[in-house]
Amino acid sequence: MVRSRELLSAAAASSQGINPTSAPSPGQVRVGDMSAPKKGDLSDTEKELLNAISAGNVQEASRVLGCRDVRVNCLDEYGMTPLMHAAYKGKADMCRLLLQHGADVNCNKHEHGYTALMFAGLSGKTDITWMMLDAGAETDAVNSVGRTAAQMAAFVGQHDCVTVINNFFSRKKLDYYTKPQGLETEPKLPTKLSGPLHKIIMSTNLNPVKMVMLVMDNPLLVDTEALEKCRRVMELICEKCVKQQDMNEVLAMKMHYISCILQKCSTFLKDREDKLDGLIKCLLKGRDEDGFPVYQEKFIRECIRKFPYCDATLLQQLVRSIAPVEIGNDPTAISVLTQAITGQVGFMDAEFCTTCGEKGAEKRCSICKMVIYCNQACQKLHWFTHKKACKQLQEQREKHEAEAAKRREKQTKAEEAQSMEETVAAVENLSVEQSEEVSGSVATTPDNPDDPPASHLSPASSVTAD
Repeated sequence: MVRSRELLSAAAASSQGINPTSAPSPGQVRVGDMSAPKKGDLSDTEKELLNAISAGNVQEASRVLGCRDVRVNCLDEYGMTPLMHAAYKGKADMCRLLLQHGADVNCNKHEHGYTALMFAGLSGKTDITWMMLDAGAETDAVNSVGRTAAQMAAFVGQHDCVTVINNFFSRKKLDYYTKPQGLETEPKLPTKLSGPLHKIIMSTNLNPVKMVMLVMDNPLLVDTEALEKCRRVMELICEKCVKQQDMNEVLAMKMHYISCILQKCSTFLKDREDKLDGLIKCLLKGRDEDGFPVYQEKFIRECIRKFPYCDATLLQQLVRSIAPVEIGNDPTAISVLTQAITGQVGFMDAEFCTTCGEKGAEKRCSICKMVIYCNQACQKLHWFTHKKACKQLQEQREKHEAEAAKRREKQTKAEEAQSMEETVAAVENLSVEQSEEVSGSVATTPDNPDDPPASHLSPASSVTAD
């Protein structure tokens, strides 16, 4: 038994690149010491690693990680690992490097129980947040005040990171369907479709136009048979989310919604000559009076109505929010669905593409300057319907600008008049005060300097004429 333990220790040391028979050189840590890092117990080389992370020097960090006395999960005096430092500082390349070297994404030795995912959420970097999740970060871990990573990110206003955390779906869960199960001779989902489908699942933009664009971006999905297999897998995941012990209605609704879009794509591929381009046009076409996309609104409402589990609380909430709203009014079906599934709320300072609904759109129509797009491609897709209302929108904008200019001019004149009145009143008050001061000084001055003041004359000193 003793010999076996010695062999196991030697194998573990060999895997770390350390010769177990040699004595440690200055600064080097033995395998036994490296297995259980303690707070603040850092070698000089590990301090160099933290400095390299702070400086963002990936090349230097890579060199230091190759040293024998460096533990990738070492702890500073606060219990932070190098991965936590990199995540909090928003350094994606550094996080990727540390994960490749075996960094523990779920280490919770921090003095307040923070994890790498929590630090990623606090940094506001969605790519790092996704990286932590993809590496196996636990979303339900809590810190010393009982908050999860999503709650911490929401507390500091990092709503995009909250959305990423709430909508994460592990690729491993999808890959389950790429292997034959039980008596199956072939898997439900071909391996080549797993990646493209996972990209659609992970999308936080639920706009149906964006979803169709994601399908069109991958030639493997532009096939009725492939779409049918993907749709079937979405339904199976939806069913699993509802029937599992810890029911996940949000994920179930999202999977159902995606399956409806995939089914609509398949229908257009089979029945329409213009294929998916025709579907996008149907989704974008606006009604004549105001350009509102009626087909898109009705389609999303129909997707929600078809959710197969009528007792679901989320379904009832969606119906109560959408049913009383007349088509064309706010809130729209897509806004209600997005808030329910992704947790996103209305961003007052954010602009969304009119075509695909992508957040952060900055380009405006050069004519009306009222409609916003994320790029020229989206503008071209929307032009067929926007051109009908573009001139009208331009006239509305010019009218509003003219009215706003008049209001500003009127307000400016009113402010100037008020300022003038205040100035005149101040001058008048100053004149009155000066007049009162002059009057007071005149009243106290005697007519003849040689005569004593009247107050000094007593009745006994007065003289009567004979």
